[in-house]
Amino acid sequence: MPSPSAEHAEPTEHPEPADPTTPTAASPAASPAPGTRMPLAVYILGLSVFALGTSEFMLSGLLPPIAEDMNVSIPRAGLLISAFAIGMVVGAPLLAVATLRLPRKTTLIALITVFGLGQIAGALAPNYAILFASRVISALACAGFWAVGAAVAIAMVPVGSRARAMAVMIGGLSIANVLGVPAGAFLGEHLGWRSAFWAVGAASAIALVGVVTRIPHIPLPETKPRLKRELAIYRDRQVLLSVAVTALAAGGVFCAFSYLAPLLTDVSGLDKGWVSGVLALFGIGAVVGTAIGGRVADAHLFGVMLTGIAASTAFLVALALFATSPAATVVLAFLLGVSAFYTAPALNARMFNVAGAAPTLAGATTTAAFNLGNTGGPWLGGTVIDAGLGFASTAWAGAAMTALGLGTAAVALKLHRSPSRVVTSGVPQPEKAAARC
Repeated sequence: MPSPSAEHAEPTEHPEPADPTTPTAASPAASPAPGTRMPLAVYILGLSVFALGTSEFMLSGLLPPIAEDMNVSIPRAGLLISAFAIGMVVGAPLLAVATLRLPRKTTLIALITVFGLGQIAGALAPNYAILFASRVISALACAGFWAVGAAVAIAMVPVGSRARAMAVMIGGLSIANVLGVPAGAFLGEHLGWRSAFWAVGAASAIALVGVVTRIPHIPLPETKPRLKRELAIYRDRQVLLSVAVTALAAGGVFCAFSYLAPLLTDVSGLDKGWVSGVLALFGIGAVVGTAIGGRVADAHLFGVMLTGIAASTAFLVALALFATSPAATVVLAFLLGVSAFYTAPALNARMFNVAGAAPTLAGATTTAAFNLGNTGGPWLGGTVIDAGLGFASTAWAGAAMTALGLGTAAVALKLHRSPSRVVTSGVPQPEKAAARC
């Protein structure tokens, strides 16, 4: 991939952190040009995210059998998705702070181990309450892994390749949607929903081996990280705007996606055997979107954010209007996967740009922001279903969220172009206020 030119790249809005894990001119991670291959460790992190992402999203295809087995309604079963997201929201910043002074590789090993044990607990859960608790515990571990893993990935690449590095990690989610989520739905249909949890537990064990053997040991900082400095990022309105944009963009898509299985069968009239295939199609769209977004986001970050969120809004409106058409629903599931994951690398990179002085909390904040959306989206979807508005109404509700996110992104762009806001390496650069988008 060609390196983005200086005139198109987004200016760095904070000085780089004084952290030995940040690549320097003498470090191996900094020497490659942005167009060279990613470090192997970044791909290992992406493969680990495959297991995390499969667990996070596979319930979209398992809600009906879980609801039947646990003797709860589908909207209440949908709260299991929100439970995972809540655990991610709480766990990301909490574990980022708790592990700030711990070796990062050791932290990753501990977190992927706890996550795998959480999957086993879910597979053995005798009732809804224990299943709910297992989802929260798994989410806490997942959140910590995402936060630390993202900081490690960002630290191992040049600044101009941050979106590419995040695209590799997000690619793990894309593959999870292509393979893991449909496979979970298939296992749930033929071997029971618990078999999907066992499968994710096995994938977690494989990820653990990869982390142990391939992630390098990163030395602790000579100067201990200062929590006060890291927390200072939350005084920056651009950080808060980035949180809002990410939460609304993710929440809008997953407001509809979380209830895609019953929408396909009850509204579109498809046989339940189609569910795993349509989920796979969403995942294929996610792979396509991640590949495109990861390639162009470093050079056109706001352009990717605005066009991607606008496309998601349009596709959600179309889904609400044409939900009774099986063909339209299938095509729109694919397009939603493209638009949602096309936007994701830019949303991740944006947070690291505006919160560069706190790399660990930047990763944690992005994780929390995505999962604020993944909490609010399914909750809002369940609310409109319980109100008797039908499964198609989740697409209308999702479109409202993404439309609000689009407006928030436009506000962030306006502030970004303000001469008083833009800096490069900590030095104000008024002449670059009208940065390309």
